[in-house]
Amino acid sequence: MLILMLPGLTLLNLGQHPGNMFWGAATVWAVIAVVDTWWPGAQRSPPPVGPQPWLPWLLRLYVPLQLALLVAGLAAAPRSSWLELAGMAFAVGFVTGGQGITFAHELGHSRSRIDRALAWTLMTSVNYSHFMVEHYRGHHARAATWDDPASARRGESLWRFLPRTLAGSFVDGWRLEAKQLKRTGRTWLASPLAWCCALNLAFVLALAATGSTKMLAFWLGQSAFAILLLETVNYVEHYGLQRAVSADGKREPFGVGHAWNADHVLSNSVLANLQRHSDHHMHAWTPYPELQALPGPQLPTGYAGCVLLAAVPPLWFAAMDRRLATAAAVTAAGPALG
Repeated sequence: MLILMLPGLTLLNLGQHPGNMFWGAATVWAVIAVVDTWWPGAQRSPPPVGPQPWLPWLLRLYVPLQLALLVAGLAAAPRSSWLELAGMAFAVGFVTGGQGITFAHELGHSRSRIDRALAWTLMTSVNYSHFMVEHYRGHHARAATWDDPASARRGESLWRFLPRTLAGSFVDGWRLEAKQLKRTGRTWLASPLAWCCALNLAFVLALAATGSTKMLAFWLGQSAFAILLLETVNYVEHYGLQRAVSADGKREPFGVGHAWNADHVLSNSVLANLQRHSDHHMHAWTPYPELQALPGPQLPTGYAGCVLLAAVPPLWFAAMDRRLATAAAVTAAGPALG
């Protein structure tokens, strides 16, 4: 149920205390990072359960909450100061990036067309629709290889990684969509990517044409922070891990040692078990309540803390160098699980 608390509290704060939104979001972020790192017993989540049909509904119910939060932010923007506006964009982007993109990712892995439509809706609301193509057709095939723009290389800082992944993922998303349309004999009129991007462009142009400067700043600001969170998490998830690629281009099967994991209960609760990342890549259709905590490479703390560490490269490298050496030794010692 923590899945619904963060957007609900942010919406409440937006309506009653818009000037405090930055500090509200920063406090929540800090609490999650502190609990993950230092609270006794918080480093292990409950074991996976069997099929639970009601749990995916938490993600579906989140979608209208995010849309309401964005509408409320757009409505509040014109009467806010620029300082308040920056805090609103940060707080809302913390939700739309930390949870909205995470849940879009989970819904996009569903076999339900309705769930995938909800995923497109969430990604369109942060102006990053190409993720819906590049992630499933590109990243899952190439993760933990040098061909993947969303996998960070050893010694590569977050700030060097970001330009590469932003440009590479955008280009790959459109290239993969064009390839799919050609293969199926369809035109761009049948592409959800084209329609979603056209909608984004039309909305931005409408705000600009009507002089809604603060609304436009809020819309782009929350999107920018949401995208920053997504790509920082991408940086963390496979940093320095590498699958073997043969001379003919055949990739080693994805194994437990090719993604970083963190089984911290609080962050897993608000992120739908995203941190059980090895199992997710090895069994991409498995719903989040059924993901296993595999004994793969382990992060020093949950994603909330790792995002902060990654922002300061010397701290990140100091925390990860020893873990990378251990992960390499374990991977070399045994075959992939699956």
